[in-house]
Amino acid sequence: MARLLVSVAAGFLFGLGLVLSGMTQPARVLGFLDPLGAWDPTLLFVLGGAVGVTLVAFRFVLRRPAPLLAARYQLPESTRIDRPLVAGAVLFGIGWGVTGYCPGPGIALIASPTWETWVFLPAMLVGILAHRGFVTRRRGAIRQETPMSSSAPI
Repeated sequence: MARLLVSVAAGFLFGLGLVLSGMTQPARVLGFLDPLGAWDPTLLFVLGGAVGVTLVAFRFVLRRPAPLLAARYQLPESTRIDRPLVAGAVLFGIGWGVTGYCPGPGIALIASPTWETWVFLPAMLVGILAHRGFVTRRRGAIRQETPMSSSAPI
């Protein structure tokens, strides 16, 4: 129950921060992403604040043996920059640049939805499910090609 309450509080705080910072306003985001046009540099303060808090907080947080409400940290195991990572980042950036929405602010907009929100959210869910299906199918194909006695990574 404590984990659920902390999760809800963190989600609420995150959503509130997105709204107060202007990240839920696609026009502001698109203005920030257009440095050669009508550039709106105000989101630099949001970026700077996020990076500053992360640089300070992570030093203290990761010194702990485990999070307060979990058995272990869930950090990425791979540090490789590979083709799927780059392709995903490019696709994410194109989508963000075209629409002005990214997943966090898009979900936060459920509180005050527009027609764009109702187009963006189902499209995002379809993309998530398509990716999950692709990865699951790919892992299944790799398992079938790899002998069971092999210790090759999946």
